[in-house]
This record gives sequence, C-alpha cells and structure tokens, in this order.
Amino acid sequence: MSILFESTRLKNMTLSNRFVRSATYDGLSDPTGRVTDRQISLIDDLAAGGVGLIVTAITYVHPSGQVSSFMNSIADDACIPGLQKLARTAHQRGARIAVQLYHGGREARFVKTRGQLPAGPSVITCDPFYRWNYREMTEEEIQVVVHAFGQAARRAREAGFDAVQIHGAHGYLFSQFLSPFTNQREDKWGGSLENRLRLHTEVYQAIRRETGADYPVLIKLGVEDGFTGGLTIAEGIQAALMLADAGYDALEISSGVRGEKYEGTEYKTKILKPSREGYFRKWARDIKQKIGVPVIAVGGLKSVAMMEEMVRRGEADFVSLCRPLISEPDLIRSWNADPGKKPRCLYCNQCLEAVHRGIPLYCVAFSKKEQAASESSAAKRRSKSGGNS
Repeated sequence: MSILFESTRLKNMTLSNRFVRSATYDGLSDPTGRVTDRQISLIDDLAAGGVGLIVTAITYVHPSGQVSSFMNSIADDACIPGLQKLARTAHQRGARIAVQLYHGGREARFVKTRGQLPAGPSVITCDPFYRWNYREMTEEEIQVVVHAFGQAARRAREAGFDAVQIHGAHGYLFSQFLSPFTNQREDKWGGSLENRLRLHTEVYQAIRRETGADYPVLIKLGVEDGFTGGLTIAEGIQAALMLADAGYDALEISSGVRGEKYEGTEYKTKILKPSREGYFRKWARDIKQKIGVPVIAVGGLKSVAMMEEMVRRGEADFVSLCRPLISEPDLIRSWNADPGKKPRCLYCNQCLEAVHRGIPLYCVAFSKKEQAASESSAAKRRSKSGGNS
C-alpha cells in the first residue's frame, strides 16, 4: 500500500490517509452565513471520495472580517446547529473535518453593510497590488479579533469539528500582520518578527483557553509574499519555527500577501509539466527539516508519485489539494484504485473567476451544463442581498 493511503495521526485525530482537502471558498452559504444543503452535499461528496481530512471553506469569526455575502459564519452561537450538520456528514463517511477560521483584514472590502472601511495593520499608500481604501486597526479592534477567534474555536469544538485551522496566508489578516510590507506599525504589533507574529500567538493562546490542550489547532501559513520587498522565505521559515514552538499542531505551507496575478499568488496556472508541479514543495521541505510538528504541503500537487516521494523523503507529512477536488471530489478514491490516474483539472482558474463573479463553486471547464443554473442562482442571490458578493 502507498504511504499516502496509510492510516496516520495528527495530534489526537486518526486519519484514514494523508490527503487533505485544502480549504476552498465555495460561495454556497446563505446570506446570513449559515450552512446550506449544497454545502452538506459538497462535504458528503469529498468524504465519500476518500479525503482523510477536509478543511472547510473560509469561515469568518467576526463580521469585520467577512469578505463575501455568501461565506460561512462562526461569529455567534446561532451558527452551531448548521455547522454540526457539516461535521456529522463528514464523520458518517469516515472523514475528519476542520473548520478554517478566518478574518479578511483589509480584504473585507466587498461587504458594504458595516458602515465603515475595512481595517488592516497599517495603511500602505503606495501598494502596486492593492488599490482599495482601508484604515488602520486600533488596539481595541485587535483585541476584539483575538477574542473572536477564541470564541469561534469554542463553537467549532461544540459543533463537533475535529480541529480548527487558522487562515494565516494569502494576504488576509494574519499575512498582513506578518508581512513587513503591509505591517509598518510602531507598537507591539509591528516591527520585529516576534511582534508581527503577536497576532498569531495571542490567537493561539485564546483558542487554547477555550478548547483545552488536547484540541488540534492548525495554521495555514504564508511564508513568502508574491513580490519583492515583502516577507522573504528566510523570515517565513523563522516564523514557521516560532509558531511550531508556540504550540501549533500542524503547519500547511503556502504563500503570503499576493503579488501579480496569477504567478505571484497561491493559485498558479499552467501546471502542465512536472517542473510546474509542487510549486511550494521546497518551502515545505526546508521547514519540515527544522520543525518537529507535522507539515502539510500544498500547491500544484497532481501526481501520486510526486506526493509519495515527498512523504517518503520526509519533506512533508500530509499533502493538500484544492482545485483537482473541485473537478473530481472522488479523486482520492480513484487514486487508491489507480495511482497512475491523471487528474482532469486543467488549473485554468475558471472556477476561481466564476466565484469572483458571485457564482457558487463548480468546475467550469468540465461542467458546462451546470453553468446556466449556477449563474441564474447567483443572479437571484445577488439581487436578494443587495448586490454584494
């Protein structure tokens, strides 16, 4: 049997294999952030398809971090019953499930109902890749967010999720604080690497206070920004070491603040030859060599042979997939039967572009028959929600 399909453990979770479904925004919640039947069906398909650990779509812990009208909320206790349905659905199929806890920071610009600008660590007036208005977070607002993450983790555990994962990548709030480009504060939240990681460590401590020492707390960490002048991989590796020492139970290694589309982001395209696969592999390997907690590799992973090699060589403990599972939610089960199978995903990012237009997640390239229905549904939902997406 391939090492990828061996049962293994992550803290106190027993996983049926080493495959992780990387958190994927689906645009399928209702306008109040509650779980819908379509999301339950999506999780059921992934669990039935053989994924060992499913990480849900980004789920906002506080309204100030919401980036879409149709993203899940875990910001109040009323969210718990719907989230319980997601957890039960995964468990009934033998999968484990984690909820990705999220705050968009300055990126929370799409939802215009809060009556104020979104906020980030610092206001950068000359940013070549970000042109929207936002403001600087106050000390009080930072503490509110820290508390919100702790309460969100409590709700996740009460809802039956096996773990939580902090979204600390891709230019959202934690990436904004970690990057020396987007964080130019002069107080205890900025300056040194330790200060720029203070949000990460204080959120971890808040979660531990609410969930106890035995609950798995993971983080998706952006270890290099997508442009020159931002977070470097040298500092990113040091940040990973510090967060492992702080207590995080596993690190999924990805990119930080986004640069030029798409090459300076986490969703690179044209993964058509082996040299393009595993584009964050070296980062994962370099970090795995230095830390004792599990490392989850992500980024253009599409061949069983490469992923198996990574695990056997000790470059990563788990492998994480996103876009191929949008196209084929049963891909892991298919690979178990035929390790040589090639995923049909083209890494064309048409699914991403559709989601940006407010269309719920689906594989555009191979699901043309769903397009009309999805676009019609999206138009109706935008109309009901006042046009935000």
